[in-house]
Amino acid sequence: MSELASESTAQRESTGESTGESTGESTGESTARRAFVPWLREHSELGVSALLLATGVLVLADVLTAPRSGNASDPLGPNAVPFLLGGLLLLLAVLLTLDVLRGGHGEAEAGEDIDLAVPADKRTVLILAGVIVATAALIPLLGWPIAGTVLFWGATYALGSRAFPRDLLIAAGVSLATWLVFDALLGVDLPGGPLMGLI
Repeated sequence: MSELASESTAQRESTGESTGESTGESTGESTARRAFVPWLREHSELGVSALLLATGVLVLADVLTAPRSGNASDPLGPNAVPFLLGGLLLLLAVLLTLDVLRGGHGEAEAGEDIDLAVPADKRTVLILAGVIVATAALIPLLGWPIAGTVLFWGATYALGSRAFPRDLLIAAGVSLATWLVFDALLGVDLPGGPLMGLI
């Protein structure tokens, strides 16, 4: 009987040890997980590093797989600037990662006076979105001067201005001025619509 009792005690001890070990391992994993989440919050700038790294890799991959055009008058070729840009993005990602891991943090903007408890003004956002969609639809039909007038006047209306004649005149003047500058001076072909026959 004493032998059987000692064997059962030994079995219970071995079972308890193995259970304790597995419980200790799971507790250690959960503790490590709990400690990792605050660390990620304190080093959230690493997300920007990851974004820069991914963008740089995409740019370089696109440059390396793009067809090469041999032109004697252009020894650098069209891939030089994208290649340089991709390399700079990778360098920025590495430098930002090192800075964050050494304890660097971005400073919060002190000049912003935003109450995060106030919900977004959905009406204003929807009006602005509608104005932008209407402008994109009107450009090929009526030209930039008229579509631009709709854009500028609609934006002022969405943001709260109700001075109808003044806002409309200013919007028309700004739209016409930008069309003249881009189309006539800079050579950017903006559709003029009905005004093409008048000017």
